[in-house]
Amino acid sequence: MKERTIYGRFYSWVEKQPEAVAVSEDGRSVTYRELDGMANDIMAKFYSKEESFVGIVMSHSIEMVAAMLAVLKSGAAYVPAEPSLPKERIDYMMRTAGAQLVITDEFCRNLPLSQPMPDRSTDKGVAYVLYTSGTTGRPKGVVVENHSVVNYAEAFEHEFHTGPGDVMLQYSICSFDIFVEEVFTTLLNGATLAIPSKEVHEGTIGDLMAFCERHGITAISGFPYLLADMNRYKCYPSKLRLLISGGDVIRGAYVTWLKNQDFAIYNTYGPSETTVCATYYRVDNAHPLDDGTYLIGKSIKGVEVKILDDSMNEVPDGKTGEICILGEGVSRGYLGNPPEQANFVTLDDGTRMYRSGDLGYRMSDGNIAFLRRKDKQVMILGRRVEPEEVENVLNESPCVERGVVRSFTDEQELAYLTAYFVPSHKNCQLSRIKRFLCSRLADFMVPEFFVKMDDIPLTARGKVNDRALPVVMKEGETE
Repeated sequence: MKERTIYGRFYSWVEKQPEAVAVSEDGRSVTYRELDGMANDIMAKFYSKEESFVGIVMSHSIEMVAAMLAVLKSGAAYVPAEPSLPKERIDYMMRTAGAQLVITDEFCRNLPLSQPMPDRSTDKGVAYVLYTSGTTGRPKGVVVENHSVVNYAEAFEHEFHTGPGDVMLQYSICSFDIFVEEVFTTLLNGATLAIPSKEVHEGTIGDLMAFCERHGITAISGFPYLLADMNRYKCYPSKLRLLISGGDVIRGAYVTWLKNQDFAIYNTYGPSETTVCATYYRVDNAHPLDDGTYLIGKSIKGVEVKILDDSMNEVPDGKTGEICILGEGVSRGYLGNPPEQANFVTLDDGTRMYRSGDLGYRMSDGNIAFLRRKDKQVMILGRRVEPEEVENVLNESPCVERGVVRSFTDEQELAYLTAYFVPSHKNCQLSRIKRFLCSRLADFMVPEFFVKMDDIPLTARGKVNDRALPVVMKEGETE
């Protein structure tokens, strides 16, 4: 039995509890046995092709989860993309990953009834490729192996004791780490995954909490902004025992009411390159730091986190350094050979390490505090964005002669983007520029503000003079 592969660990639960509910939606659910059967049926449609990378562009559903398991069992890796992404961006992801097959909702209709297919997955085999924002102006694909995901499922169970009887909400988009956490820490630990409809997902916080109540949700993992909404409206499902924040900085103001309720709240930290999370920190029984943020905690099971200086020596407690991650969570790296591949380092003893580009320091008790990025990368609605990528696309617009994109922070220290541009002709329309950006970028990457300029101010050395750019100020949301 292949316990160190995603499918192998999932199948161990198929054998242990075949009739337990694996995935539920409003109005339908499937057991572990039925989900495995559905995965076999999907796999049968492409089994003979022996694909290396298979695209999955589907609405969130039971079929989508089954398709991912089918790809993993076949020995291939899945490349996920939301159907709502610009077609050009999806095409770029599939082309650069070499995905000759893309599974869609239509592909999963009228499935043949098949016998169990052979499991071709391996622990060192690639499980998935997640595309993140890149400095080159194009997204880059992070390549994650099976054993790294299994290690994360084990670490999650070790910390949170997830298992049969738990119900996890599936709320994140498929191309983000939180989705991996939602799906695989659930199915690889014998719990149940609950997927809301598009209408619920796009509805109010009340609609979402009502769905959670109907399905007996016990665990929610989301961006800090979801916690802030739950805190603001004072709502949570009655069976909730675990609330996890990830993907961005969580502030004390986000959980003032929530932390007094009867469930655990955790802050987590970790880039896609190290398989979801590298550290955990419980916040409901702790106080925020002086800047209003919480610590990111200590290394999870199977992972080591070091704080290093520029010479890659460990710094003393309390001294600022780069957060560097070692262990089973470190991914294979990026597809192709982008400049960022240099962040993956092989140490003298053969250990692989990822230099996160994040700055932090270690407290005397071993907990780590996150400070800021070393580079210009920012988090927009919990997603990593390289302003340089947005800027490169802006300059490809036929309406733009020259443009720059800069990031700023609002009153709550949340990042937002402003685009400065010199129009290429007098009839230039902002709507055309925004449509162009929306055709190339995910919606959260499109700048909130646009400033028309007669020219872009430069320094004496010919670089953009950031100090001469007008700042469009943005209020933070009030409590």
